[in-house]
Amino acid sequence: MSSGELHNEVRRWLRFAHEDLRAAEALLTEAESRPRHACWLAQQAAEKAIKAALAHQQIPFPFRHDLDALRNLLPEGWTVKAQYPDLAELTEWAVEARYPGDWPEATGDDARRAVDQARGVWQCVAHDLTARGVRVEELP
Repeated sequence: MSSGELHNEVRRWLRFAHEDLRAAEALLTEAESRPRHACWLAQQAAEKAIKAALAHQQIPFPFRHDLDALRNLLPEGWTVKAQYPDLAELTEWAVEARYPGDWPEATGDDARRAVDQARGVWQCVAHDLTARGVRVEELP
């Protein structure tokens, strides 16, 4: 993959992450929405942001939802590794928000925490990608 193609692929992952984050944030303001939807989109935003960083580093990653395992694939020097050492709670929304099971329904507080954490992950990755020459500011 050429450097231009790599740059575009990284930006595409980050754009998808940003779109998921914005959708999750919008759901927080809708009275009729279910908190589980915002939780799931928040998890997806964080996952795609981390995968953008992995793509930038040309580190192959599995298509799975374990945010800690994905984050741990990044080399030292990525802010998300220091700022978010435990993403297990956010990871749980990949399944618990999408399927019925033996767990409680997501609450508004759960959704706000999930979105806040996803926003932080996205911002860390965006900051580090900007420092590495990725044009993040041009994302829609």
